[in-house]
Amino acid sequence: MSIGYTILSFVVALGLLITFHEFGHYLIARLNGVKVLRFSIGFGQPLFRKRLGKDQTEWVVAAIPLGGYVKMLDENEGSVAPHELSRSFNRQPVARRFAIVAAGPIANFLLAIILYWLLFVLGVSDMKPILGPVEPNTPAAHAQFKAGETIVRINNEPIESWQDARWVLLRYAIDQSDKVNVETINKNGEINSRQMDFSKVDPDKLSENFSGVIGFTSFQPIVAPIIDQVVPDSVGYYAGLSVGDEILAINDVEIFSWSELVQQIRNNPGQLLELDILRGEQIITLSITPEAAQEKGRQIGKIGIAPRIDRAEFDKILVKVSYPPIQALLKAFEKTWETTQLTFRMLGKMVTGDVSWKNISGPISIADYAGQSAQMGLASYLAFLALISISIAVLNLLPIPVLDGGHLMYYLIEIIRGKPLSDKMMLLGQKIGLALLLTLMVFAIYNDINRLITG
Repeated sequence: MSIGYTILSFVVALGLLITFHEFGHYLIARLNGVKVLRFSIGFGQPLFRKRLGKDQTEWVVAAIPLGGYVKMLDENEGSVAPHELSRSFNRQPVARRFAIVAAGPIANFLLAIILYWLLFVLGVSDMKPILGPVEPNTPAAHAQFKAGETIVRINNEPIESWQDARWVLLRYAIDQSDKVNVETINKNGEINSRQMDFSKVDPDKLSENFSGVIGFTSFQPIVAPIIDQVVPDSVGYYAGLSVGDEILAINDVEIFSWSELVQQIRNNPGQLLELDILRGEQIITLSITPEAAQEKGRQIGKIGIAPRIDRAEFDKILVKVSYPPIQALLKAFEKTWETTQLTFRMLGKMVTGDVSWKNISGPISIADYAGQSAQMGLASYLAFLALISISIAVLNLLPIPVLDGGHLMYYLIEIIRGKPLSDKMMLLGQKIGLALLLTLMVFAIYNDINRLITG
């Protein structure tokens, strides 16, 4: 995946999400008669500007696309002509100011609902929730699940796809629930009901390999160790591997599936391997040394080959989940609400120290996710946009001065006290809020760099 494609996917995502957020502020401000001076996507040097409308609002696209703002007429930011005082933001009743500020995060929630609605109407292709090998010494192993079983319900919630199962189980794993009832059906049509205990699951590991932590893997058809693609200029290319080669053995150890081949290659970075290969009707031997690469802090081997996939076998384990428009809208509201709750719970656990701050992602990771999801197709990209839109809404609702949530906190205090806080208290709050926000940004960027270094 090219860097250019990743950057383009990231810019499009941020542009859409920021525009929706700021348009929420803009629309409610205009509906309440407040004059808007500038609508800016991005910060810093303007790349484009245009004045439009009766109020000659300045529409700007700026150089740094990591946010935006709506500048309104306000006596706290400059002098206001007497005839326009009624249109000044600071002159509005507290309820109107509250609505204008809250409109930004609400717009992001609405965008998420629209995106999920589109997903549920168009339909999402996913793996059926069929279990593969169960990881030892995990909650799934302790509950004695078996490979080949299909998950049908979790705590009475119907499960239609692997993503459904992952999502529901993640909610319970984050809460470290000790009684999660999982119903499965085996190949003989027999229904089994078992309880999973997540009370001893480490929340810090959930973002790294959630399925592996709880012990579930998705069922995969056996793929023969036959090469369908050799990456140009790769180790496999220079070793003489060809399309159609079937790997019979590595260092005299027989190979029966592509997964066994991959395991041998990954476990031997920089080590000379002897491959017995069936090419046509002839068996030949080739020597190859897997290239060492970093993945999640450990070294693995790669040789640059891809398998021959029997599409018909994989189609058997796929399911397309879609809903009629009205039901899709209800599902979209439900998904947005559940994701919002989950995000707040994760943030709460970070504050209490139950979950590490290393789970925070910054712009580099988000750009990477944007590129990967866009490359996977429209459905993945829409799901990514919906998730990030909810994250932006939640972040902005945090009661941190300089964020929307901080202003809302001030307005709630004003409603309770009957008068606003003093300028001195407001200034102190702004300094504290800026310090907290900068600390959060430092953590996010550090985590991004750490992920790049450790792979």
